Amino acid sequence: MTMSESLKEIKFLNDLPDQVIVIDKFKTINFANKSAKTRFGSNIERQNISSIVRDAELLDQIDKSLEKNQGGILDIEIKAPNFQYYKVSVMPGPKNLLNTSDSVIIFFKDLTDIIKVQKLKSDFVANVSHELRTPLQSIKLGLETINNGHASKDLESQKKILPVVLQQTSRMESIVNDLLSLSRIELQEHIRPSEKVDLNEIISHSIDLNKEIIKKNNMSCSFDKQSDNIKINGDRNRLIEVFNNLIDNAIKYSEKNKKIKITTKSKDNNFHAIVEDEGIGISKENIPQITERFFRVNPAKSKEVGGTGLGLAIVKHIVNQHRAEMSITSELNKGTRISLVFPISL
Repeated sequence: MTMSESLKEIKFLNDLPDQVIVIDKFKTINFANKSAKTRFGSNIERQNISSIVRDAELLDQIDKSLEKNQGGILDIEIKAPNFQYYKVSVMPGPKNLLNTSDSVIIFFKDLTDIIKVQKLKSDFVANVSHELRTPLQSIKLGLETINNGHASKDLESQKKILPVVLQQTSRMESIVNDLLSLSRIELQEHIRPSEKVDLNEIISHSIDLNKEIIKKNNMSCSFDKQSDNIKINGDRNRLIEVFNNLIDNAIKYSEKNKKIKITTKSKDNNFHAIVEDEGIGISKENIPQITERFFRVNPAKSKEVGGTGLGLAIVKHIVNQHRAEMSITSELNKGTRISLVFPISL
């Protein structure tokens, strides 16, 4: 029985939720179950394992399995393009199953969500306690003033305090909503979307969603589609969130009567989407930090326009989930250009 015939006998592995890969003595992947193809790519068979998972300890353990018939269990952490964490079992392939002693079976137990939940819990508590403290104090002070302070019987003072309380409540709601959105995205960032979507249609939809606020600020938003009928693998709702955030930022951090320009084009089997504004811009030293959660170049301006400091962090993680690339160029008082590059779905 040849190895290819033997591999037909282990098709039951397709029913396992864990990722299973079988390699030969040359470390070439001869079999990958459905879960492995979904996670690492549908075309991974016949590729070298090192092109799928670049981890020195894993390659070391594979060598031990091939040379010394020795199995092992190890933890693997992948940091790019996004964080993944696996418990990996490596074992020599059973001779009666694969008809050869020179093979290795690798089981990947995905613990990414568990590890992320643990980290997100600690980060969430730290971030929320810091970010919500100021609006919560304002709300508390306002209500105390109305309840038993100097404004308890002063209707005019109450009318002045209540809008501030409502504004701070709205700010708290925005922060919580963005934190929850970011948490959900981070948990699923390692799962690549498989739906085929039209990015031009998504951008047009996002512009429509923001047309009233664009009009209110006497701004304009042009959309130049240099390529059409191009599909990418993507999550439509998440991508709408990306362009909503980018357009929203362009509006918030620009003066009235300014222009927003969005351009799309296909090049070298990639789909480019570029969002440009004429806003206040970002200094060069702050650009590397701008996608970090709660980082603000101008905290006072951010609070004035209702920014939560989470918009570009959300964009970054959604872009990573789509295996896309994001670059930011900006100049103070002249504007910002954000370029997204997505692989085209074939």
